[in-house]
Amino acid sequence: MDNPVGIISMQFTRPFTGRDLHYFAHAKALGFDFVELLVPEPEDDLSPVEVRKAAQDAGIDIVLAARVNPQRSIASDDPAARSGGLDYLKSCVEISEAVGARIIGGPLYGEPMVFAGRPPVPRTDEDIAARAARTIEGLAAVAPVARAAGKVFAVEPLNRFETDILSTTRQAIEVVDAVDDAGLGILLDTFHMNMEERSIPDAIRAAGSRIVHFQANENHRGHPGTGHLDWPAICRALDEAKYTGPVSLEPFRRADDRVALPIAHWRAPRENESDKLKAGLGVIRSALALAEVDQ
Repeated sequence: MDNPVGIISMQFTRPFTGRDLHYFAHAKALGFDFVELLVPEPEDDLSPVEVRKAAQDAGIDIVLAARVNPQRSIASDDPAARSGGLDYLKSCVEISEAVGARIIGGPLYGEPMVFAGRPPVPRTDEDIAARAARTIEGLAAVAPVARAAGKVFAVEPLNRFETDILSTTRQAIEVVDAVDDAGLGILLDTFHMNMEERSIPDAIRAAGSRIVHFQANENHRGHPGTGHLDWPAICRALDEAKYTGPVSLEPFRRADDRVALPIAHWRAPRENESDKLKAGLGVIRSALALAEVDQ
């Protein structure tokens, strides 16, 4: 199994700007194969051309993570938001070409909930069916655009507190199969799977060849190996699914245990975490290697 392993850029700093491109070389030195980068926004002061050059100079690849919001939601009943979502996803394809990335992942459907300040609301059966139909319709519109450009969208199920569109692997399979286009696959994240799946390995095997991106995150979002996830079993399932794509680490540390601390947001590191990152990388690489020799 030949899975490249990478790290999300927010592990180092956010916002990630043109002044932070030196982290590409740092990630490479730590042993990572790619950096997962949020799709640059105009206010980020981050030139796609400079990103591509810095990545090439560092000998590291780029995977993109889309940034959707209520104004960029293909699932919305607001025509302007739906149009905004379609336009944004199409622009992500253009940006992926500029930075030299192939994969564009994330909750592409939009409609973030609690972390974005939108509380869950009751839905009628008709509302639910309409939102599902709009999600499929929107992804069906952009998947061919990605495929034609040699790219692929990777739609990500999030836990029930972050979305009410796709929260389980089964739901993601249903949507991807309905779209039925090589420009759309599934991104699985073990942090969310730990909350929503009866069995993470079974869910991986069910998704099978639909998986185009995998995020190896601990149950508590810390560094791999410091939580309770069974990495050998998870990586065996990836091997059984014949998954050879990228595996990214997205540890958002809890470095402060004060009572009443807002935890549902990104936090900058308070210390040099290079050793922890290398150790987490070692846990995942070892589990992947063991999965391959166990067969």
